[in-house]
Amino acid sequence: MIGKVKKWLGIEGVKLELELPEEVSGKLGLLPGKILFQSMNPQTVKSIRIVLIEKYSRGRGKEKLIDEYELGEIQLSETFIVEPGEVKEVDFSLPFKMVKSDVDEFGDRNFLFGGMAKAAKLIQAAKSEYRVEAEAQVQGVALNPFDKKYVLIK
Repeated sequence: MIGKVKKWLGIEGVKLELELPEEVSGKLGLLPGKILFQSMNPQTVKSIRIVLIEKYSRGRGKEKLIDEYELGEIQLSETFIVEPGEVKEVDFSLPFKMVKSDVDEFGDRNFLFGGMAKAAKLIQAAKSEYRVEAEAQVQGVALNPFDKKYVLIK
């Protein structure tokens, strides 16, 4: 009975871990990486969803605003079995498209506007954080394994 509950909740089931480069070029628009799967019991992975999210914050104190944008997503629909004691690796390349704010677009017009745009972002305390989230759909499990890692996009 306890074994069935553990399996249903994903305890002692498939664990996944993202491996990403520390820094990625935003101009290339491609994020390479790999996912490592481990399990204490044989489990079947049906699909994997990988998404890149930008968290854009600006302002200070009570006037701070935070928005999140989905920059890219892929769905890997290969089915495979993760055996106990073995590490299964799945490589991926996540295509993404950067979203520019109005201030960034203004700054891209010429080098004079670029300096003004940097000053405006500094005054507004505007910054972006990027994270990659991965979730695997596992057969017979209620709580799917997931992982998230932050990455630097230049």
